Amino acid sequence: MFFHNINPVLLEIGPLQIRYYGLFWAAGFILAYFLIAYLAKKKELKLEKDDVSDLLVYEIVGVVLGARLAYVFIYNPLFYLQNPSEIIALWHGGLSFHGGLLGAAAAGYMFCKKKKIEFYDLADIIVVPAALALALGRLGNFTNAELYGRLADVPWCIDYSKSQYADVPAGCRHPSQIYASIKNLAIFAVLWLIKGKNLPKGFMFWSFITLYGLFRAIVEIFRQPDEQIGFIFSYFTMGQLLSFMLFCIGAYMLISLKRKVQHTPE
Repeated sequence: MFFHNINPVLLEIGPLQIRYYGLFWAAGFILAYFLIAYLAKKKELKLEKDDVSDLLVYEIVGVVLGARLAYVFIYNPLFYLQNPSEIIALWHGGLSFHGGLLGAAAAGYMFCKKKKIEFYDLADIIVVPAALALALGRLGNFTNAELYGRLADVPWCIDYSKSQYADVPAGCRHPSQIYASIKNLAIFAVLWLIKGKNLPKGFMFWSFITLYGLFRAIVEIFRQPDEQIGFIFSYFTMGQLLSFMLFCIGAYMLISLKRKVQHTPE
């Protein structure tokens, strides 16, 4: 058993707080900048350094808007219906990966239309650093003692309830944030290994969707469900159901791409 007593604030200067969570995400976006530039050059995609910076701005806005709106309308609609001013209170937490994914895809599509780039050419590149950034982001969740796991008796379980910085029910729990980080690192490793292969356009993108959906559905088995929703059908979490949908869509698209290649005349 381990005890979680990490102060999520690295540095505090007056009203300004520098949190590990923000630093992890900042590191993720910095790595994304260099990886996108590197992969674009390898793929001979016409993206200048300024274009990469513009792309990241598009993606940050798309991710935040999509993640927030999905959380508001899917995870806690009654609360925000009664407290509409809280919708813009991002500092109180409440973001959904699945909404963020839709927002990122929409932002990427808009960027591609502006720069006259094929969507899949760019999407196949972005998902590689995206998986790495997500791995770092989950470490930020761990420092915040949020998105914690279900009660467990495994040797590596963590008791968050002793922390003076978090409000978590008593008991030793699965470190589900660490599981999620490892899951995202595994996806990054797979994408990195296949990035240089002769694959049809969109294969990398839909591989990311498929792998994320599958692994996230598995990790959700160990994660405590959202308090305001609880279990759906007495067993499943909302994140699990949404992730299974992602897996099904991704698998279907991969099969479709394979069939398309097989039926394309040489």
